[in-house]
Amino acid sequence: MIKKLVVVLITLFVTFSFAQQGTTSPYSFYGIGSLKFKGTVENRSMGGLSIYTDSIHLNLRNPASYGGLNLSSFGGESRPVKFAVGGGSSAVNFKTNETEESSSSTSFDYLAIGIPLGKLGVGLGLLPYTSVGYKIGAGDPEMLTNRYNGSGGLNKAFFTVGYQLNKNFSIGVDANYDFGNIQNSAIEFVYDDEDNLVQYQSREDNRSDLSGLNYNFGLSYKGMINEKLQLTSGFTYTPKSTLVSKNERTIATLVINDLTGVEAVVNSIEEDLESRGLQETDQVLPSRVSFGLGLGQPKKWFMGAEYTSQKTSQFSNRIFTIENATFEDASTFSFGGFYIPKYNSLSSYLQRVVYRAGIRFENTGLNINTESINEFGISFGVGLPVGRAFSNANLGFEIGKRGTTKQNLIQENFFNLSLSLSLNDRWFVKRKYD
Repeated sequence: MIKKLVVVLITLFVTFSFAQQGTTSPYSFYGIGSLKFKGTVENRSMGGLSIYTDSIHLNLRNPASYGGLNLSSFGGESRPVKFAVGGGSSAVNFKTNETEESSSSTSFDYLAIGIPLGKLGVGLGLLPYTSVGYKIGAGDPEMLTNRYNGSGGLNKAFFTVGYQLNKNFSIGVDANYDFGNIQNSAIEFVYDDEDNLVQYQSREDNRSDLSGLNYNFGLSYKGMINEKLQLTSGFTYTPKSTLVSKNERTIATLVINDLTGVEAVVNSIEEDLESRGLQETDQVLPSRVSFGLGLGQPKKWFMGAEYTSQKTSQFSNRIFTIENATFEDASTFSFGGFYIPKYNSLSSYLQRVVYRAGIRFENTGLNINTESINEFGISFGVGLPVGRAFSNANLGFEIGKRGTTKQNLIQENFFNLSLSLSLNDRWFVKRKYD
């Protein structure tokens, strides 16, 4: 069984990794890109709600979820080892006051494992945290003045420890190593008196390699308030941290083919960033806090709300200063839940399916031309039981919008499709006979 699970995980990991296009959002131009990881498919299908924890799903946003008691369904001997892998695709319509365009992208979202050790639980994994991917032209479509391209993003490798203090409270901590690079280029087009491109153009190329450590602390509470109803709450806090950004910049002279658009570099000069104190800079990642509360009947239904605040105004890196953009404190409100008709039904598969839905309102923390860039999404999804040991495949959908057409900005109308496998297996079983 383990060999089959490993093969599935590796296959999906390789598939999504090679298919990855990250994002196509022009808003990824700013800072370190657009936030890519917003929870597991189960979380995102409930509007991003991450306060609910159980013994068969990984919750990658609250490390306290890794701790827990042994399960009566396993003879009180253990909890299952949990695997999770996820990816998705996004279709986006970009709208301005004058035109509309469409684009799509696919991506690998996360790969993780959780291992129970009594009341203790440990986990590790890898996920893309932010993503950069844009191609922006400025000026008349027939006569561009500038063209901007960007790619890359920040990845997160994490190690998690969670512990159940008693039957109600669990605590945990994530240790995260962030790494990645951001690359961007800008071309300034020059025309002659007859509006024809001159022979040589100039291009500025920038690259920043980022790395550093940060931590995320979590607390989870679950307790029965009567025979049927259970109260659930969760709290997480990520302190402000600093990444090292190693930067390089090159100024190139190039010739652009009028028919193919291929850029051929004639010569290039590497800018001396060291003399300006910009070869190595500090990238400040803002602190983040979230709190949520929910009510439900175990193995039947759950409904909750969560509020997240991030001090995005703390974001800074001298190499990334942009005139028309500032960062303000970000916030997200999520509301969602799930329903299971009958989790142990033997006669109907559909009654064992988990049905999820949610809604979220987000201020991304980015302000351009005095306009706050907000995001809104409505989501729904299903958890489909597969095999034994409570494993399941999760399918999620989200429709929403980001940005605005005010102040000559871009509104993105998106449709996201997400797929994950949440697999469970027993590694630690007491021997019945010697």
